[in-house]
Amino acid sequence: MAERSIREWLPNQAAGGYVEYDAATDRYTLPPEQALALADEDSPFYILGVYDSIASLYADEGQILEAFRTGAGMGWHEHDHRLFRGTERFFRPGYRGNLVGAWIPSLDGVLDKLERGAKVADVGCGHGASTIIMAAAFPRSQFFGFDYHSESIERARQAAVEAGMGDQIRFDVAAAKDFPGSGYDLVCMFDCLHDMGDPAGAAAHVRDALDEDGTWMIVEPYANDRVEDNLNPVGRVFYGASTVICTPASLAQEVGLALGAQAGEARLSEVIKEGGFTRVRRATETPFNLILEARP
Repeated sequence: MAERSIREWLPNQAAGGYVEYDAATDRYTLPPEQALALADEDSPFYILGVYDSIASLYADEGQILEAFRTGAGMGWHEHDHRLFRGTERFFRPGYRGNLVGAWIPSLDGVLDKLERGAKVADVGCGHGASTIIMAAAFPRSQFFGFDYHSESIERARQAAVEAGMGDQIRFDVAAAKDFPGSGYDLVCMFDCLHDMGDPAGAAAHVRDALDEDGTWMIVEPYANDRVEDNLNPVGRVFYGASTVICTPASLAQEVGLALGAQAGEARLSEVIKEGGFTRVRRATETPFNLILEARP
């Protein structure tokens, strides 16, 4: 039965252009470029994780419609559980492919600190994928992951133990405006600042928690500053996700600034400076990410 189902499914995939069919041999092949996006979870181009998030949105349809009707927003924690797993699976390949090799080296002096041994906070860490990637690369440093969503923190703790890093990483439930600790050499926020109701307030707390020579790395979805420059396939994906996830999440919180996932460097820099930072620069970028460095 399974074989017959697969035989029917394969022509469907060939008709969609995902696999190639050779009539002479009656064989189907997944080309390497498709494999990078569809079969290799370690590839920075892997995209199948996002479908967990899409499934969650169908489950949440009624609540999302109500959030649109009332303008009251919809908290991250109110979504179907598949959103959290899908978000991790969607972003983790990009973090694995770029975080240690490109993003951290683009920050002024941070790589040396991490190699010697630094104190790092990962705020809005979700399931802890970014935290674990950094901890594996910098065993002399200590990492603290924070997220207001308790179920995500439970999963992050489990993932750290599974990775053999339970002693190097501590995960705790805390929001961006009140996470504990001080003297951090590096504070990171991965794809979450725009989701916050009061990102300027979060920036102010980060400023207080940093060491006097500390660095804040802000990773955000890639966006230009003008709407007309974001009308492309990447913008289409990020505007869509922002409409039903990010903006409602911000509106459900205090202040409800609703930056959106396509805020752009100029608007993000304004918010960061409102929190007390004096220096903000674009450290690097990918087609999908803006990496900003903020210094006191």
